[in-house]
Amino acid sequence: MAARLSRRAFLSAAGAPLLAGPLLSRAGLASTPPPPRDAGARAVDYRRVRLADPFWAPRQRTNRSITVPHLFGQLRENGYVSNFERAAARQQGGYRGPVYMDSDVYKTIEAASYCLGSAPDPAIGAQVDEWIGRLRAAQRPDGYIDTCYQVNGRARFTNLRDDHELYCAGHLLEAAVAHNASTGRSDLLEMARRYADLLEATFGDGPGRRPGYCGHPEIELGLVRLSRLTANPKYLALARSFVEHRGEKFFAAEHGTPLSAYDGTYWLDDVAIRDHTVISGHAVRALYLYSAAVDLAAETADASLVAAVERVWKNATDRRMFVTGGLGSSEHNEGFTDDYDLPTFKAYQETCASIALVFLGHRLNRLTGDARYADLVEWTLYNAVAAGVSLSGDRFFYVNPLASTGSHHRKPWYDTACCPPNVSRLVATVGGYAYATGERDVFVNLYLAGSADVELPKGRVQVEVDSAYPWGGSVTLAIRETTAGDFALRLREPGWCGGPMSVRVNGETPPTLRREKGYVVISRAWRAGDRVELDLPMSIRRLQGHPLIEETSGRVALSRGPIVYCVEQADVGAPLATVRLPGTAPLRAERSDRLAGATLLRGEASAVAVPSGGRLYGEATGAPATTGASITAVPYCVWDNGEAGPMRVWLAVG
Repeated sequence: MAARLSRRAFLSAAGAPLLAGPLLSRAGLASTPPPPRDAGARAVDYRRVRLADPFWAPRQRTNRSITVPHLFGQLRENGYVSNFERAAARQQGGYRGPVYMDSDVYKTIEAASYCLGSAPDPAIGAQVDEWIGRLRAAQRPDGYIDTCYQVNGRARFTNLRDDHELYCAGHLLEAAVAHNASTGRSDLLEMARRYADLLEATFGDGPGRRPGYCGHPEIELGLVRLSRLTANPKYLALARSFVEHRGEKFFAAEHGTPLSAYDGTYWLDDVAIRDHTVISGHAVRALYLYSAAVDLAAETADASLVAAVERVWKNATDRRMFVTGGLGSSEHNEGFTDDYDLPTFKAYQETCASIALVFLGHRLNRLTGDARYADLVEWTLYNAVAAGVSLSGDRFFYVNPLASTGSHHRKPWYDTACCPPNVSRLVATVGGYAYATGERDVFVNLYLAGSADVELPKGRVQVEVDSAYPWGGSVTLAIRETTAGDFALRLREPGWCGGPMSVRVNGETPPTLRREKGYVVISRAWRAGDRVELDLPMSIRRLQGHPLIEETSGRVALSRGPIVYCVEQADVGAPLATVRLPGTAPLRAERSDRLAGATLLRGEASAVAVPSGGRLYGEATGAPATTGASITAVPYCVWDNGEAGPMRVWLAVG
């Protein structure tokens, strides 16, 4: 074994505003210090939230009955089983798939574990147990497990930049925490701890440890979750080391690249975490890194980390975010290019990046108590994330364009299959994004029909919500039980409302009502039977892109409530490319039996006449002739669930 180099010696060797008509109406974010560690809000566990809403509850049922079994089936069909079996048998050769295959297994186990946490399921439980057996057989005595390296006989930790060993390890840790919390069992958790102990003895600061961090952040998130579960600070210290040292251009040294020729932007290895000012590089890697930074800030009350992440968040949401709440404009780096480079047909908007944005916004909301972050969590969930899986639950988008010629469709699996299990684990836990608690506060961030059991330091509150949200803006929140006495109910006032939401308590406007950080706050001694009625204005909105977004010039996108709409060819009485939406054309919202009961937008538009036998180009002679055309707009999240054909989010005006 080669002698270990110190960090300094190793690194020295390398010397050889998005929308003009705002999407969400809140003002820009200020870089304010975070609250003390124990003053931030805690998310209410998804297992304490039971959904009965028309949007997410059916998707959760489909996720349990169709998606999770489908994921396990794809693992069997695509080489994952054989990889672990060959690793367990100490066989060399025959590895199938990319280097990061193991992570898909871990995310599937995590998604399945969340389903088990909500309710027992013998079939899903048996699949999880079968996989845990394979993992235990494949794990080396010292805790190491990575089938790509084991089956291919490679020396471990020799290409941290490209080979995703620590990324896979991070997903193992997250799966283990989820499995332990859902089942109370420790078999997978003990595997994860053994691997984490090996990593902690290998990497970080201190004698005998080596420099390095993963080319794809994720291990940091897993280590923080493991540290919180086990109350072991060494895992948190390693996560902090990975985040703090990132940007030291380690990958230049690892690959013998002179610093003068090195650009580490793609791997977030260009500047230290506190020096980040714009979102750049690979989208998922960036958002996972920032999520880990916020986790560390929550544990250490580090205001400088939060300030850096807020700067990047502002750049991302003001200049680099799609109207659907997704991120990542470019296929070539699965990430970012320049400000306002937001194409339509070539929009990349990877499903995993949208999921990662939800992770980050949720963390920032809990840490700061600011509803601006929850606004975007909701918007991204209902649009960019929900589009990632079909209504049938067994087809997935990896890339999410905002316009299509009719050739882009969901698939049952991908060679790089990160998105299917990722969206499954988020759908399973979406209730965990609805509520949070402070010392004397209950935050309501998502208006999901159903119920929740909320624990405050001084007692318990049982809440029941009745609503057709997101299709309707009337919400009734009832206090069914409470032993908590006085507390503040903080109701998020969505930035898309376009006006103040109406709030009544037991039929009257409460005298204690005030507005703080995007929440309507009602402080009182709550009693069982109290009812809060909300009316959120849900007008149909025409959104305009910033003038510097070239492909949205002269076009509008339609939205209602938190839902962004698109038009598919099957719902237009003319070629979609010819359709123009007059600025004054009336549009109406109608509930439908189509597309899982979605509310559709209907109206009249015009279409440019297409002359028969016309030349490809001709002299402009004035306004072209038009004909009438009826249109029906469907939620973007459910497009490509019916007849195939072209699609547009941004519609020409005229």
